[in-house]
Amino acid sequence: MEIIETPYLLEEKSKHITKLLKLENVFIANIQLKKGEIVAEHDSKKEVIIAVRRGAVSFDVEGKEVVVTQNNLLHMAPLERHSLLAVEDTDLLVIQVTP
Repeated sequence: MEIIETPYLLEEKSKHITKLLKLENVFIANIQLKKGEIVAEHDSKKEVIIAVRRGAVSFDVEGKEVVVTQNNLLHMAPLERHSLLAVEDTDLLVIQVTP
């Protein structure tokens, strides 16, 4: 068993990215963004699941915009190009899974 701390750090500084866990087929990171901050367009060779813990973030995935909140999850297939914009101060988990 392992407890992994994910403290809320946006009160101290903006845009905070922390690698939390790397296993054979899973990688998990925590991203915290202030309202208006962006992550530039990129892709991943892995399946990606986004889980917002606080706030809301707008994703542009292959030209389609979707807002992700605490009430939903976003799943992206490998190599889907995407960027994101924090609609509110946001704390999210990025879960990458090797197919």
